[in-house]
Amino acid sequence: MKKIISPVAFACFVAVSFSQTACKNGENKKGVGINLADIDTTSNPVTDFFQYANGGWIKANPIPADQTRWGSFNILAENNKKHLREIAEEMAKKSDSKKGSPEQLVSDFYYSAMDTLNIEKQGAAPIKADMESIDKIADMKGILMMVAKMQMMDASPMFSFGAGQDPKNSEVVVPQLYQGGLSLPDRDYYLKTDDRSKMIRDEFGKHIVKMFQLYGMTEAEGMKYATVVMRIETDLAKASMTRVERRDPFKTYHKVSVADLDAMTPSIKWADLLGAMQVKGKYDYLVLGQPDFLKELEHQLKTTSLSDWKMYLKWNLLSYAGNLLSTDFVMEDFNFNKVMTGQKQIQDRWKRMVSMTDMEVGDALGRLYVAKYFPPEAKKKADELVSNLMAVYKDRIAKLDWMSDETKKKATDKLNTIVRKIGYTDKWKEYAGLDITRDSFFKNIANAAAWHYTDMVDKIGKPVDRTEWGMTPPTVNAYYNPQNNEIVFPAGILQPPFFFADADDAVNYGGIGMVIGHEMTHGFDDQGRNFDNKGNLTNWWTADDSSKFVVKSKMIVEQYSKYTVLDSLHVNGELTLGENIADLGGITIAYEAFKRTEEGKSSEKIDGYTPDQRFFLSYAHIWASNIRPEAAAQRIIIDSHSPAQHRVNGPLSSLPEFYKAFSVTEKDPMYRPENMRPKIW
Repeated sequence: MKKIISPVAFACFVAVSFSQTACKNGENKKGVGINLADIDTTSNPVTDFFQYANGGWIKANPIPADQTRWGSFNILAENNKKHLREIAEEMAKKSDSKKGSPEQLVSDFYYSAMDTLNIEKQGAAPIKADMESIDKIADMKGILMMVAKMQMMDASPMFSFGAGQDPKNSEVVVPQLYQGGLSLPDRDYYLKTDDRSKMIRDEFGKHIVKMFQLYGMTEAEGMKYATVVMRIETDLAKASMTRVERRDPFKTYHKVSVADLDAMTPSIKWADLLGAMQVKGKYDYLVLGQPDFLKELEHQLKTTSLSDWKMYLKWNLLSYAGNLLSTDFVMEDFNFNKVMTGQKQIQDRWKRMVSMTDMEVGDALGRLYVAKYFPPEAKKKADELVSNLMAVYKDRIAKLDWMSDETKKKATDKLNTIVRKIGYTDKWKEYAGLDITRDSFFKNIANAAAWHYTDMVDKIGKPVDRTEWGMTPPTVNAYYNPQNNEIVFPAGILQPPFFFADADDAVNYGGIGMVIGHEMTHGFDDQGRNFDNKGNLTNWWTADDSSKFVVKSKMIVEQYSKYTVLDSLHVNGELTLGENIADLGGITIAYEAFKRTEEGKSSEKIDGYTPDQRFFLSYAHIWASNIRPEAAAQRIIIDSHSPAQHRVNGPLSSLPEFYKAFSVTEKDPMYRPENMRPKIW
């Protein structure tokens, strides 16, 4: 499902966490939500609280062969997949559901996805016509028309395209152009000179060769293709912004006309290209993310031969289809992914196809999911927690000693207008016109991609629909969308271990309460703070307040940049800044909200732990996880979230309330001098 709707990606929680079993043998009463066996009592909480809170769990929960990391986020996601499988298989038994109904869409999509006999029989046939069309291209106009076709298929050769809210006018939907055209997850993979990056580039070249061999080419032909693809993509990578640079929404906002684009790239007649991409809505301008990237693309268009562009496009098509074809292609696609992430074994097909069903017809599947698995009381309780945390946030803004009254008023206005979306949408997608049958899995994928693309571009020139969701109901995650000024909590995350209906307040405020506070804080992190209460990119801060915020933020950058992974890889404090601010703000807000509850005011122990201790244990347990070294190394480059250990120890080492709860002194590793403890919200 293609979505490029903002220069700022949705700020997601990306939870990776702990076990779902209840406690045993409590001191005063049986606790729920914290398993004492998860705690490593041989460790000292004042030395490494992450290890203390989660060491038992980490030892008892090795990573399954089909996973790259393992925590309760994964456990919950796997459990949700089982529920979705039950629904999909139940639907697939029926072949007489009403055409276009959620039951029919889920039934026939999942049936075709699991029809491996037909998929194996087809082999590479589903892409043969397009591959032959590329061979027949006679000029650059033909190249660009194929680029247009592939953009509508959800591939991104040459550049990335989407339609979404204008960051500076959130009431209108406009076409948007950004850098793209790369196969590897980040520009750094093409440019870094460390041993791992070199190894990945070498394996990537071998992967290209093997994919073309599977398609029927010789090894020598495949090597020629690999050389061309790597050369084009490396040049595009050199002109691409880094992930840190892209964190500044002002740097990725350039209002341009079609004439402006023509001037930047004379080799492209943008009116013709956009027309071929079915961009027909009323718009006076586009938003361009990276002008320098387009300049490099123009250079490539002038200097790269027609033959080389054909090779590049054939690779893009083959790469796009790799996990949709027969087993030989799927396994080669997985084998290269194994190099990147360390995953030992491909997931069972039913798991992959349940996820694919959720991706392509997610509202149809989600509609059936919430009807069966999401109790209304969970939604009600989560809504109450949101209200409680918002009240705390409002009070904290009013008491800030570093912010002027002028900025405080605007910050409070923004907080008060945050829209909350909990559980699932009130306006389901109906998928009108989407043709899903049992005949061909690949055709269903193509039809779904075309439907989502048309649904996206049809919004151009129309009023913004703020009821839309960016995640499906079963998703185990949450997000803040700056352009809608909204916090969103799908049904998938509103269950143990994040939320327990029968747990004490310490557990729920340390879990889902922190998630809520985290997403709220994204509205005021280094990116979110640049959007006003209506979702418009604008500088609404006084210059002095903005300068103070930057100084405080630099403290967080410096703190996290000193953390290491795999002994030598440093956390990128600038890339992870937004999430680190949200973690610190989230735990701070959640703790104060917890202290306003009856349990928060008491000193009654459960399982030997005070309410405050259980709150911090619950928070730490959210991040209990094991991760493969390859995946950890990859996340340092591409993930805007800090590694799990530092998402626990980082924020807690700045909280005096944590020090008091676990008797941390200035002699302990968890202690940070007061002048080094960042405090923003």
